[in-house]
This record gives sequence, structure tokens and C-alpha cells, in this order.
Amino acid sequence: MAVYFTVFLTILIAELGDKTQIAVMSYGLDKKVSNWGVFLASSCALTVSSGIAVLAASMAERYLTQIPLKLVSGSLFLVLGSWTLFDYFTNKSS
Repeated sequence: MAVYFTVFLTILIAELGDKTQIAVMSYGLDKKVSNWGVFLASSCALTVSSGIAVLAASMAERYLTQIPLKLVSGSLFLVLGSWTLFDYFTNKSS
């Protein structure tokens, strides 16, 4: 049970202040849209994307048992973060 609590806290902290949350807030600010509808739609989207991630990880585990998946996912995270920073600083409009 402790593992699931850790997963919950990790995802909760990672999503707070993320682009996803900013998008949800912008929809929630729209007076023509129900806040409950925004909540349900964003919750469903996060659930589906999490399901896809878990499915992809379980499939990858079957075929990539020789490669440490934490190393691969951590490296991918660093590459994408570096790419984002590079793009930010090279395409900065003055």
C-alpha cells in the first residue's frame, strides 16, 4: 500500500504547476463552461494518459528486460528537459 501512496504523491506533486494544470485552470476560468465538466474531462484525460503509460511500461518490460528501465526513463526525461531548455533559449524573442 505504501507504494501506491508514493505513486499518488509523486504524480500529484509532478502535476501541480505543470502545463496541464495551467491548461485546466484556463478552461476553469471560462464562465461559459461548467467547472465540474472541466474537472471530469481533465480527470478522464489524466486517467487515460496514465493508463497508456502503464500499458507501455508493461509492454516495454517484456521486451527490454536487459535494459534498466529506470535508467532509460531518467535519461529520456533529461534529454527532453534539455531539449526544452535549448529550444527556449535559442528561440527566445527579444
